[in-house]
Amino acid sequence: MEEFIRQAKAIADPTRARMLKLLEARELCVCEIMDIMGLGQSTASKHLGVLKTAGLVESRKNGTWTYYRLSEKGRQENLSFMKFMASQINNDPQIIKDKRLLVRRKSDFCRK
Repeated sequence: MEEFIRQAKAIADPTRARMLKLLEARELCVCEIMDIMGLGQSTASKHLGVLKTAGLVESRKNGTWTYYRLSEKGRQENLSFMKFMASQINNDPQIIKDKRLLVRRKSDFCRK
């Protein structure tokens, strides 16, 4: 139950919910998340750290870039919870706007 509460608290923040919705599409570099969401580096990193601590996202380093993706463990263990969250906010205007911005981004955004 402790893990579920930690994950529920992580998802309860609007910024972190937006990040999770973006990461549904694909793995993203921190700079892509910052650009789409209009966040500073420290703010984005803080929120991604909370999601990582909750077991909802994983990260990997590639040179100077850090990439985040939804955690496989989190996906499998919390599939119904994540589906519920998605169903509740899929039609949110901000989520729709974020996803449109993501579609316009190239996958090599950080390597300009």
